Amino acid sequence: MSDLRISEAFLYMDYLCFRALCCKGPPPARPEYDLVCIGLTGSGKTSLLSKLCSESPDSVVSTTGFSIKAVPFQNAILNVKELGGADNIRKYWSRYYQGSQGVIFVLDSASSEDDLETARNELHSALQHPQLCTLPFLILANHQDKPAARSVQEVKKYFELEPLARGKRWILQPCSLDDMEALKDSFSQLISLLEEKDHEAVRM
Repeated sequence: MSDLRISEAFLYMDYLCFRALCCKGPPPARPEYDLVCIGLTGSGKTSLLSKLCSESPDSVVSTTGFSIKAVPFQNAILNVKELGGADNIRKYWSRYYQGSQGVIFVLDSASSEDDLETARNELHSALQHPQLCTLPFLILANHQDKPAARSVQEVKKYFELEPLARGKRWILQPCSLDDMEALKDSFSQLISLLEEKDHEAVRM
């Protein structure tokens, strides 16, 4: 091979390297989804979201009105609007539903029968609300590390989820602060449902 051909070959290789390093462009932006997070006071909403955001547990304060957290994942960013769960706040939940693309409902699986009944009524109300009824739902049965925690099967039966959520996109998962991998997996499943809904909207 002549010196000219060798020189051309090296120049072409340099060009390819330059394109690979300098002309790749910025990585594509992660999609963002706006979610609403509801549940009774003490269900653990704030603690779970703070842990996902790698915040110090010492800074966790129960939400009295509402707060918004950007929860980062590898393939999406979830902008989560967390609503306080006290009696005097729950009646205003529906004012904050507009614009939501998905729902997170957190329940204390180790709570008293009375609180569990209240949580059941609130979940039924949310699942049937006109602004939420078509959205993907992630239901987290929290505090699975406590001795009195109900199993997922017990929660599903007590909350009558099979008939209530028929035809909807929903996930019921056990969780606790001690098992972050399971919690992240639950949110990954929710992101998959959100992506499916996005693709359906594009096809329409």
